Amino acid sequence: LDGRVEREPFAPVRPGMEVRVDGQVRHLVAPVLALMFHKPAGLVVHGSDAEGVGTVFECLRERLTPPLRDHEWLAVGRLDRDTTGLLLFTNDERLVQHGTSPERHLPKRYVAGVVGPPPEEALRRLREGLVLEDGPTRPAGARLRAPDVVELTLTEGRNHQVKRMLAAVGHPVRTLHREAVGGVTLDVPEGAWRLLTDGEVTQGLSFALS
Repeated sequence: LDGRVEREPFAPVRPGMEVRVDGQVRHLVAPVLALMFHKPAGLVVHGSDAEGVGTVFECLRERLTPPLRDHEWLAVGRLDRDTTGLLLFTNDERLVQHGTSPERHLPKRYVAGVVGPPPEEALRRLREGLVLEDGPTRPAGARLRAPDVVELTLTEGRNHQVKRMLAAVGHPVRTLHREAVGGVTLDVPEGAWRLLTDGEVTQGLSFALS
């Protein structure tokens, strides 16, 4: 692989690598795969969990069909331990970069249960953007779904941003759920997964497969 001898059978072969077997160049084609996973609360989006609850990678791998377990699955972004909802995975690093790039402004829709009913003034501040400790936020989509439930759509992805924005307008988050990324909407039960269609990847996530 790229001029060095690889002795690990499960070493990943990434796009652009030169692969030689017995000195002969081999041209490998790997399909771009993507899936949605309905993340339960408690799991972390890390390689290991010091608290012993478990990781999303362990939980997903247990549920995948045998052929799909052979792929190296990468998470497209992160969700906090206590946040539930849509988490995307792919076998292609380019899609990870595309889905997490600040320049893409890929919208992500969250539903937050908050403390107290936010007035229209609080929603207006969210829509216009407000200043956090790491700078001003981009304008967000914000509306009430219930007296104490806010739907918030962001086009950026800073650390704990939803929680910080809602705390800044006086309504701390009690529960948080992500239900959509781009044009891809979560439609599987908690703990379940499904592969995305090519159309969901190209149109919903605006990613070119070729």
